[in-house]
Amino acid sequence: MASIDDWKSQIKRGTLEYCIMLMMNQRSFYGYEIISELEKWPMLAVRESTIYPLLRRLLKEGYLSSSWKETAEGLPPRKYYVITDRGKIYLEAMNEEWENLLASISELKGT
Repeated sequence: MASIDDWKSQIKRGTLEYCIMLMMNQRSFYGYEIISELEKWPMLAVRESTIYPLLRRLLKEGYLSSSWKETAEGLPPRKYYVITDRGKIYLEAMNEEWENLLASISELKGT
């Protein structure tokens, strides 16, 4: 029997990529910064073992690009991710699908 935690986990997996692409559309982020930002919303909190494979896939598919940047504090360089033109097109399609999904759910709820 599925639990509410199982259901929440499935929702989270299905929306995490969208949330990351929304973030990247605002500015560049490094990996741990993405994790920290998502922790602001407990439903979106993730671990490194979840985020880095997803970032690698988005890089491979050409939706993100990355570059290493030195830090001012003398720490090791950080790998920053930024959305590409292809990623912006992908995000536009995701936005449309998201709005369609929300509209469908609202209809089902009767709101």
